[in-house]
Amino acid sequence: MSNQNQTQTNQGEGDREAARRYNEATREHARSADVEQEARDAAEQDPGEAAQSEAEGRARARENDPEVTRNYTRPSQD
Repeated sequence: MSNQNQTQTNQGEGDREAARRYNEATREHARSADVEQEARDAAEQDPGEAAQSEAEGRARARENDPEVTRNYTRPSQD
């Protein structure tokens, strides 16, 4: 099988290659970055700015959070 065909193969539930790349990048960041300083910087974030950032992220999300209560008597807003 050629390399091109391997990258187009459906991996089913989850993408092992993407997960591997993510895990490697996360480990490298934790090893090389000043994670303690990043945590301090995040703690200093304005709560209003944090709420706005979260709202923007949720707006871009593909699916709703399953923990959010839904009203199934109304039609979907999608």
